Amino acid sequence: MDKLDALLDRLKAHQRVMILAAAEHDTLPAASVLKRIAELENAIAAVEAVADEERGRRRL
Repeated sequence: MDKLDALLDRLKAHQRVMILAAAEHDTLPAASVLKRIAELENAIAAVEAVADEERGRRRL
């Protein structure tokens, strides 16, 4: 679990940096930036799902 939690922290931190950087501009972020943020959100959800599964297995 420690490795999954560490990965989750890294993904969230990177996504946060990208969002904050995009917020610095008065224009809409480039489509590639929005796509990357969305891809990170999908990766975060996937890691969270696997972490939840692993927690469930450990309870059995």
